[in-house]
Amino acid sequence: MTRVMFRNAMIWDGTGADAFPADLLVDNGRIVTIARTPGQLSGDGATTVECRGMTLMPGLVEGHAHISFGGAIKDSDLGLIPPEEHLLLTMRNAKTLLDHGFTSAYSAATSKLRLDIVIRNEINAGRLPGPRMRAGSPEITVTGGLGDERQQHMYHESFGMIADGVEEITKAVRLCCREGADNIKINISGDDLSPAAHGGLTVMSEAEVMTAVSVARDFGKKINCHARAAGSVKRAVKCGVDVIYHCESADEEALDALESAKDRIFVGPAIGIIYGTLYEGEPFGFTHEMAVKFGMQRILDDSRKVYTELRKRGVRALIGGDYGFAQTPQGTNARDLKHFVDLLGYSPSEALQCGTRLGGQVMGLGDELGMVKEGFIADLLLVNGDPLKDLDMMVHEKNLVVIMKDGELYKDQSASVAAQRQAA
Repeated sequence: MTRVMFRNAMIWDGTGADAFPADLLVDNGRIVTIARTPGQLSGDGATTVECRGMTLMPGLVEGHAHISFGGAIKDSDLGLIPPEEHLLLTMRNAKTLLDHGFTSAYSAATSKLRLDIVIRNEINAGRLPGPRMRAGSPEITVTGGLGDERQQHMYHESFGMIADGVEEITKAVRLCCREGADNIKINISGDDLSPAAHGGLTVMSEAEVMTAVSVARDFGKKINCHARAAGSVKRAVKCGVDVIYHCESADEEALDALESAKDRIFVGPAIGIIYGTLYEGEPFGFTHEMAVKFGMQRILDDSRKVYTELRKRGVRALIGGDYGFAQTPQGTNARDLKHFVDLLGYSPSEALQCGTRLGGQVMGLGDELGMVKEGFIADLLLVNGDPLKDLDMMVHEKNLVVIMKDGELYKDQSASVAAQRQAA
């Protein structure tokens, strides 16, 4: 393991406290010392990174990752990619995430059963660059639900794994667990772009949801869900789902349910795809008028109201906005930080905590990941600027001077940045 000394950094530690000047020592993959009096800490035998007052912060965590998604315009596009090409696409996406400062990724779902699993294993073995991953299952859905793109005269599947009734749900979840998925995904509600089940419909029965959760628990897995309708949110909380995505139609009863489970659950607005479809979808066939017709403006407005309330109630929210579609390309995932501020009312510090500290918690590593703290895993970013003053800088690779994962320097451009500053 590399021993690395970061000198003269402004450390934003992920707790929400103000940044402070310090030196920091990494050894054996962990943060071993943070010295708040710069210049006093010995760096003998260490590679030295001269920070020159740049911001040192935790690596980002993508809380709604779809690393097998790439450039799709319609949901059905994901099912049409041949498996060989799809694996290569997923490999490239994994590297893209790490290149953009995401040192961990919690998968919301994969397009084909083993894509996430294979990539996770290759990353863990050190054969492929990418974030630390919790691999997802495909989106388990019911006939007519989100992910069922079939028609009776033209049978083909999209990204959904279709299972109806308790027995089929049981088998589908067990299959995903057997193949090595860390997270199981179920689609409890429909979606406004779904052919049959619109977003206001709750299409997976309580018995089916309860079965999926129970089987996932038997195998020690976490379970995520797609839940737009208020009824689907309440069903998810009642049945014990861990991560509830969207939630924008939550009524007062659903908000109360989410608050009652706030120490157990996470939510994720996935606002990036909504914004992208509304304002950046025209090159891909989504005019603004079409996006409004499909309900995107309503979802944005409802999300603003619901997540303002959830923030006040202390419900933990994750960044990650269904990146991987044509209007939300992989690598732009950090746009969610600014979306949380501009669209959902979070402060810059709160938004960054959603992408770091809370991300560590959803990864199941809350006591060792997501903060700059002695003893924690050394997943670190050195940023050329102050993200709290300009969150947009987190989207651009050039601003990420150093990317460290597990204590190893994946990227280090500190010397060249220093030379540029000196020349200027």
